[in-house]
Amino acid sequence: MAVDYNIIGERIKSARKNCNMTQEKLAEKMGISIAFLSRIERGSSQINLKRLSQICAILGTTEGQLLNGVSNQSDSYLNSEFSDLLKKCTPEQHKLIYSIAKVIVNQGK
Repeated sequence: MAVDYNIIGERIKSARKNCNMTQEKLAEKMGISIAFLSRIERGSSQINLKRLSQICAILGTTEGQLLNGVSNQSDSYLNSEFSDLLKKCTPEQHKLIYSIAKVIVNQGK
């Protein structure tokens, strides 16, 4: 299973914003450059477990939350990301996504 650094970066950014923390402040606490933190949040730089753990400690979250979107493995993986994505879609895009999802679900039957 490939690691999606874009999603992880989005979750880090969201957790940082939920703590009302700027990139500058988080980068300072981590001892890294703002540019590097920005690349992590955009998913263009990979993050190692040491840095991930450091971010979790600073932002009061868990590795599971940042990696999986939930604090433990469960069926709700990606639910919030999918919901957020759907909120940005037009009604026409909703219909297309529904049609595609219906085909995928029916393939398993």
